[in-house]
Amino acid sequence: VAPETRAVIDWMQHIPFVLSANLHGGELVVTYPYDMTIDWAPREHTPTADESFFRWLATAYASTNRVMSNPDRRPCHNKDFRRNNNIINGADWHNVPGSMNDFSYLHTNCFAVTVELSCDKFPHVSELPVEWINNKESLLVFMEQVHRGIKGVVRDRETEEGIADAIIKVDDIDHHIRSVSDGDFWRLLNPGDYRVTVSAEGYLSSSRSCQVSYDFYPTICDFNLSKVPPTQRLRDRPAVDLQLRLRELR
Repeated sequence: VAPETRAVIDWMQHIPFVLSANLHGGELVVTYPYDMTIDWAPREHTPTADESFFRWLATAYASTNRVMSNPDRRPCHNKDFRRNNNIINGADWHNVPGSMNDFSYLHTNCFAVTVELSCDKFPHVSELPVEWINNKESLLVFMEQVHRGIKGVVRDRETEEGIADAIIKVDDIDHHIRSVSDGDFWRLLNPGDYRVTVSAEGYLSSSRSCQVSYDFYPTICDFNLSKVPPTQRLRDRPAVDLQLRLRELR
């Protein structure tokens, strides 16, 4: 791993980013993860568990971009992304192992897409004001999507202190996020009703229903967890000791 790559990885894992866009040039399309195919095929649709939300994100940008949203525009190269409404699953375009989008999704709480915002890979400096005008509205609309979903704080019921590294699970979506150092979390979701479960080491799990509306503000879903009773910890301890012993024997 290059030092620059390691620095970016450390940066992403220490700051709880929620939403990200990588700005590229050379095409007019918004791609979303996964960027890498499962079987190393040259291209193959490879969706994440949050496929519907990523399509929402990509569409929010593409549909408000002045050039992408023009039905009369000419394709940049040999592929016409207008047929896909100017969005595409990254791996369905071409296989990219180790992308920032995939790393963000798999190893952080952040959802990231790539925006190919101009046919010209290296626009002249004199063209940049026009590029800014073409992308300004779509950048603002994209950033608004950070308010789509649920947010809250996971706390200890007795001390009211935030619980770090709690796992936030949403039913029917096989992708979990974790609370940060003060117990804060933010989970991007499409509008709808969700059953959310939060668990943390040493605490009893807690579940509740959270409704995400179409309004541009997040739904507050706080969780107060109770510590596992001492009697239950004692009951669970023999099983834990046995597991540890079996590992030692192996």
